Amino acid sequence: MRMMHTMLRVTDLDRALAFYCDVMDMKLIRRKDYPEGRFTLAFVGYGDERDATVLELTHNWDTKAYEMGGAYGHIAIGVDDVYATCERVRARGGKIVREAGPMKGGRTVLAFVEDPDGYKVELLQDEPTPG
Repeated sequence: MRMMHTMLRVTDLDRALAFYCDVMDMKLIRRKDYPEGRFTLAFVGYGDERDATVLELTHNWDTKAYEMGGAYGHIAIGVDDVYATCERVRARGGKIVREAGPMKGGRTVLAFVEDPDGYKVELLQDEPTPG
């Protein structure tokens, strides 16, 4: 078994794709319209779906807004340098909602970015694998 994807419902697919592809450096893997169901699915990620977990963006054509669920937390992305990634995200118009720095009560370096629909994306400093 393996994790395949996480799905987020988005209100504006083009805006969401611009964020995840242009700001967060993901690649559009595939996109398909389903006219009879009145929705579009777009899959983005950092690798091929066969080898990596990806993000499914679902745009329901007739839905203008969603309520954030109280149980939803965030998506986490490992990066080489959280500080540099925040600067790159900010320069590309991304919204940093928690600046880069150590986790409260710990040493893990992290930051949070918010996507256009208000979903939180955690940036985590990749740590070397213990040998």
